Amino acid sequence: MISRRKWACLLPSLTVLATSLSRAQEPGAAPTEPAYVPVKDVPGLPRVLLIGDSISVGYTLDTRQLLKGVANVHRIPTNGGPTPKGIEHIDSWLGKTKWDVIHFNWGLHDLKYMFDDRPQVDIGQYERNLFRLVPRMKATGAKLIWATTTPVPNDKVSPKRIPADVVRYNEAAARVMTKYDVAVDDLYAFAFPKLATIQRENNVHFHDEGSRLLAGEVAACIRKALGK
Repeated sequence: MISRRKWACLLPSLTVLATSLSRAQEPGAAPTEPAYVPVKDVPGLPRVLLIGDSISVGYTLDTRQLLKGVANVHRIPTNGGPTPKGIEHIDSWLGKTKWDVIHFNWGLHDLKYMFDDRPQVDIGQYERNLFRLVPRMKATGAKLIWATTTPVPNDKVSPKRIPADVVRYNEAAARVMTKYDVAVDDLYAFAFPKLATIQRENNVHFHDEGSRLLAGEVAACIRKALGK
């Protein structure tokens, strides 16, 4: 047991820790991920918004560097998660400023299996959610680029994801993009032949060099959309 005196000594430290954790969770708290740090626009350059999960976080800084002097590359200040999170936050992510290009993706979290051994968002709902999200982004007047969801390794990963599901969810997304004439950045096709060398072991994420290679593809698609 801890004596009252020891509890008295511990309480100030615990209070400071609790306060720090609370502030870290507050909206507007200082971001810890460099990719989330807001960027200051260079006047006269087009504005680009990246929307996506941790895969996009991995290629954000390199994409920004590759497009330095070409575009102001912003990203949402969080992991984009599954499509329901996108629906909840899309208005605040888009804000009221002008976007010239929006490069976006959802999927890897939607097809993630949960405790009931079912995908977090079933494929039918995923497609319906995209049918809500794409028109909202299109209404900004920006050119849209859909990034296909990157492959899942055949090895067992945690949380559970099934490689074949990525193909199915990408096919569902493709139906939405075709309907709204959205350009496609096929990161799945780009990454698949290289997975053994660019993806982490038993992991959906990529090595630094893998993220740099993805960034090159993303930057090239954005340049094309901008007519650069």
